[in-house]
Amino acid sequence: MKFTMIFDKKFFKFILVGTINTIVGSTIMFSLYNLAHLSYWISSACNYFFGSILSFFLNKYFTFTIKEWSLFMVVAFILNTVICYFIAYGLAKPLINYFLQSKPQNIRENIALFMGMCLFTGLNYLGQRFVVFNRSKNEKNLT
Repeated sequence: MKFTMIFDKKFFKFILVGTINTIVGSTIMFSLYNLAHLSYWISSACNYFFGSILSFFLNKYFTFTIKEWSLFMVVAFILNTVICYFIAYGLAKPLINYFLQSKPQNIRENIALFMGMCLFTGLNYLGQRFVVFNRSKNEKNLT
């Protein structure tokens, strides 16, 4: 896979959409965790539930300029989001707990939420770019 294939115009559009999603999603996530005192998993899941709906439409139409609809695309987007979420947040929490054992739980979990957000973004871009909104895959799977 070529470096220029990953870091092209679509990548920068994805970053712009991601910035909008990050503002919306992290406001939801950190507010639920720190103000509503909901758990790590509920707070982060709400972020990705609401943010993913916004992300799907912005990335479909703006980033990857896909006008067609297919069941494959919707299912692949949902699976990509769920898989990336569990990998990112499933890795972030134990890693931060291991390296920051002596810090209070709320500090560790806030840092883990941030780390999970970063991991999710990278994994999610790859999945959306090369699976979900891949024109050749979608053309084969139009319903």
